[in-house]
Amino acid sequence: MAGSLNKVTIIGNLGKDPEIRSTSSGKELASFSLATTDSWKDASGERKEKTEWHRIVVYNEGLVGVIKNYVKKGSKLYIEGSLQTREWVDQAGVKKYTTEIVLQGFGSQMVLLDSKNSNSSSSFEKEHSFENAGKNYQPKKFDESYSDLDDEIPF
Repeated sequence: MAGSLNKVTIIGNLGKDPEIRSTSSGKELASFSLATTDSWKDASGERKEKTEWHRIVVYNEGLVGVIKNYVKKGSKLYIEGSLQTREWVDQAGVKKYTTEIVLQGFGSQMVLLDSKNSNSSSSFEKEHSFENAGKNYQPKKFDESYSDLDDEIPF
């Protein structure tokens, strides 16, 4: 079989504020843990829940900027990325492994799904909220001011 696919899509909530770090080359990256929770009723009718924690690492500079400004503990996010496993040796000399969902390049996506943790919702969050998609949708009309844009394509 030719080809393969490494793509992960999850929706969950941040367990704590994201951590922003810089690489040795000076590029910023963001990392955080996202919780996904399944709930069900068992045979006796009792409600059960199971939470999984997913480690997310974001190398995409544009998304890191959004994370710095809008994402906080409790934020609900839609994430598309790929799985990557890293290995390292801890201080005791033991080889360790971790598997992370990595967002870098064009195949990555992050969507803010709510703004419940901010006291005053920003216009960015309102425009990019999954909850608001479809509510009072009004297609944007053609704006005549666009007609004077340069016709050259930059690529």
